[in-house]
Amino acid sequence: MTIKLHVEGGGDTREQKARLRRGLGSFLERAGLSGRMPSIVACGGRDRAFDEFRFAYLSQDTVALLLVDAEGPVRAGSVWQHLKARDDWDCPSGARDDQCHLMVQAMESWFVADREALSRYYGPGFRSNSIPQWPHVERVPKPDVEDRLKRATRHTSKGRYHKGSHSFEILGKLDPNKVMEASPYAKRLIVSLKALSAHQ
Repeated sequence: MTIKLHVEGGGDTREQKARLRRGLGSFLERAGLSGRMPSIVACGGRDRAFDEFRFAYLSQDTVALLLVDAEGPVRAGSVWQHLKARDDWDCPSGARDDQCHLMVQAMESWFVADREALSRYYGPGFRSNSIPQWPHVERVPKPDVEDRLKRATRHTSKGRYHKGSHSFEILGKLDPNKVMEASPYAKRLIVSLKALSAHQ
C-alpha cells in the first residue's frame, strides 16, 4: 500500500516541485520517518492539490493524504469543516479526518518555531530578535509571521525572506521537535504519518 501526501505548493516548474519534495522530505526524515516515507506529491496551487488528492483517494492501492495551508486560524471542529468554510471543499465520501492536514496558519509558521535554524540558514545579518518567541505559532496571523521574517532577514546576504527562493531549503533544515512543540497541527501530521507507516 502506497501512502501519497498531496501538498500545496511548489509552483509550476519541475525544479520548484522537486525543491518542495526535497525540503519536506528532509523535514519528515528528521521527524523519524526515515525508511518509511510517504510519496510526496508537490501539486502547485491548493485547488490542484485538492483535486489530485480526490483522484488518488479513489485508488484502492493508495492511502491519499492532503496537506495545505490553513490560510488563517482554525476555528471549525475539524480540518474538513475548516476547508469547507474557507474553500467550499467537501470531504470525499468515506475519507477520514486524519487524511487531511493543515499548516497553521501557513508554512512560514513552522519556520518561526525554529529561530536557530533560520539563523544558521541566513547567517550574518540575521536579526533573531525581530521574531518574537511565540509559544503558539498557530495563533499568529499569517501576515504578521511573514512581516517578521522579512524584518529579520533584510540585512542578510541572502536578502529578505522570499517564499520561492528560500522556503523549501529552510523547511528541510527545521528541527521537527521544535515545530511540533509550537504547532499542534504539525504534530498531528507527524503522528498520523508514523501510525500509517507502521501498518504498511
